[in-house]
Amino acid sequence: MAAQGHFEGQSVNRPPLFDGEDYTYWKTRIEFFLQGLDDQIWSIVEEGDLLVTNEKDKWTEDDKKKISLNCKAKSILCCALSTKEFNCISACKSAMEMWEKLRITYEGTDKVKETRIDILVTQYERFQMQQGESITQMYNRFTNITNGLTSRDKTYQMGDMVRKILRSLPASWTLKVTAIEEANDLKIMSLKKLIGFLMAHEINMEMLRESSSRKKHSNALKVEEDKSEEGSYNQESMNIVEDEEAIRYKKKAMTAAWDNSSDSDSESSSSNEEEEEENLAFMANIEDKVTSDSSFSSCNESF
Repeated sequence: MAAQGHFEGQSVNRPPLFDGEDYTYWKTRIEFFLQGLDDQIWSIVEEGDLLVTNEKDKWTEDDKKKISLNCKAKSILCCALSTKEFNCISACKSAMEMWEKLRITYEGTDKVKETRIDILVTQYERFQMQQGESITQMYNRFTNITNGLTSRDKTYQMGDMVRKILRSLPASWTLKVTAIEEANDLKIMSLKKLIGFLMAHEINMEMLRESSSRKKHSNALKVEEDKSEEGSYNQESMNIVEDEEAIRYKKKAMTAAWDNSSDSDSESSSSNEEEEEENLAFMANIEDKVTSDSSFSSCNESF
């Protein structure tokens, strides 16, 4: 039914349908519809039927016109109600009686109406922009409250509503609020103009945040690149150190091998020298022995 009511309301030639949901919204729309159709019909709904004093058999053309308008007002209201809502007012004799029955059913008695006004006034006085809420979303909530009050004959001055919106903004908007207050007369400033200023400032702040975010991202990438280059440089330095250590190790190994080879050659040379000395000594002994034997033989021959 709700979907049907929304569909019905798209045509200016048929009344908006009420299916029991959101009476305040429907009430305002049907009022506009009736006023646009025929202001006299709206008067019949709001104030009562046009009075006809003559008997039916004595009706004049003017009387017939009045009767026709009275019936037309009832017909339009009936066409604007779902089956369930129509059953609630089907016994009513006039358009005004239908209208009052619906009003009392969905708005309550005057006491109930006052209670609902008190609730809306409290919401108005405590109104604050919520965290993460855009200016458009905040303004829609504010409008719902003020429209609800207006439909119950409770209104605020434009300047009061402008100041209420400014006071509802968070601390991050303080500079903008001060600038608006200094540059404008809040008593004559319209809500439309105020919301325009706030939405423009909101867009500018969003652009600044995006620019700052991109700059931070760029700086983060640069830091990562610097770290990567530093890591590469450190790795190359480590490789060079390792290569130098390997070269020193190889040099030490070659030196040790050379020293071992020299020691081996020295030992071999020393051994050969000793062997040569021993041979020379042996030969000397033999020569001495031969000489000695020769001398002994000569002595014997002389005797």
